Amino acid sequence: MSASPSSERLGSLPGHLHGFALMHTGMRRDARRLTAAAPALTAAGTEAAARWWSRLRDVIDWHHRSEDHTLWPELLRKLPDCAEQAKKLADDHGELDAAMDGVSAALRPGSPAGGELTTAARRFSEVLHEHLADEEEIVFPVFLRLGERDYLDLEQRLVRTAPPRTLAYLPPWMFDEAPADSVRRVAATMPPPVRVLGRTVLRRRYERGLGAVLRPR
Repeated sequence: MSASPSSERLGSLPGHLHGFALMHTGMRRDARRLTAAAPALTAAGTEAAARWWSRLRDVIDWHHRSEDHTLWPELLRKLPDCAEQAKKLADDHGELDAAMDGVSAALRPGSPAGGELTTAARRFSEVLHEHLADEEEIVFPVFLRLGERDYLDLEQRLVRTAPPRTLAYLPPWMFDEAPADSVRRVAATMPPPVRVLGRTVLRRRYERGLGAVLRPR
């Protein structure tokens, strides 16, 4: 696994890449939360944890689906020499899907609480961290080759592919624990109504769901 992934050093990235980096930071943060919560969850707590996990999995599923179907085809159109990197990351997505399936199975009603979920959460975290580190090593240099304007246009196209449920979850999820400067940069790319909702209604809804992993039972 690569050390010190780029999304954890936002200050070293140009501002227009902070949105993509915050997505990865949010995934790492929530993998850490799930791993910490799993041993303390009882059968009574898994229903709420399963709802929280469902939202996180929706984000990750959309993120790598949008990469496979929108991001990489557009990058390859502009930078055709990146075909080998695109294939490698698509293959990695299959391993991540299997790890997420393990967590989903451990959170189904009737599944034994504790050990099975703890093992699945650890496996998910390991696979996710390795995948994100590999992805960042490839995509950030490619994004820099693309240029700021073309990259931001492409990012907006990616956001428009998000299902409504995921789109409503993204602003408070991305900004959770994020540095203020990164929040300011990314929020500036959002339509004003989305910024307002992300700080109010959507944030309150998001925070209500966090208890499942911040205060497991």
